[in-house]
Amino acid sequence: MTNKAARAVVLLSGGLDSTTVLAIAQQRGFDVFALSFSYGQRHTAELESARAVAQQFEVARHVVLDIDLRRFGGSALTDDIAVPKGRDIAQMAKEIPVTYVPARNTIFLSYALAWAEVQSAEHIFIGVNAVDYSGYPDCRPEFIEAFQRMANLATRAGVEGESPLCIETPLLQLSKAQIILKGIELGVDYALTNSCYDPPDSGAPCTECDACLLRAQGFRDAGLSDPLVNKYA
Repeated sequence: MTNKAARAVVLLSGGLDSTTVLAIAQQRGFDVFALSFSYGQRHTAELESARAVAQQFEVARHVVLDIDLRRFGGSALTDDIAVPKGRDIAQMAKEIPVTYVPARNTIFLSYALAWAEVQSAEHIFIGVNAVDYSGYPDCRPEFIEAFQRMANLATRAGVEGESPLCIETPLLQLSKAQIILKGIELGVDYALTNSCYDPPDSGAPCTECDACLLRAQGFRDAGLSDPLVNKYA
């Protein structure tokens, strides 16, 4: 009798980073349980991308949870606040941008932690990146380390389990170009992904928000064209 593959919960937004992380988790031999959120974000095109990605990779299960962070607002992604456009990298790095959703990764990881316990999964994958992370405080290594410590204090699995829960961040120290090249190596179809903060109804990337600009720079640095942009050209 062969042993079942270990399970992992992967936070899947449908963007470039989270899709690459999903591919990495599968490469490492995990049965992937993908978790996405409809949280009131204006860029719901990402959810369609998440569904397409989950289908392409034939994940064990894909759950889309509804949590309405519009009730709190406080972000250009969940409130009536303009999404910044046309900024250069230096401007992005000056301060925490208005596209930061308060406590979003803490909320998402908490849900992932609960599901991981139910599925007896000892690994949670998240696509945070500290190299070109747009200034989000909940993408820093310090935050991930603190959440992992908390997770192993706050759960039955952490207290009684033989192995502690691990928050996996395989993209943490990679540039956007390195992430893209890794994904291509693993067969990721980036035409399925969408990173845009403010797409029109068609789902095409706006090409001007911070996420689009960082993505475009990554493809340029990798010496490649973005298949998502090409799809809408």
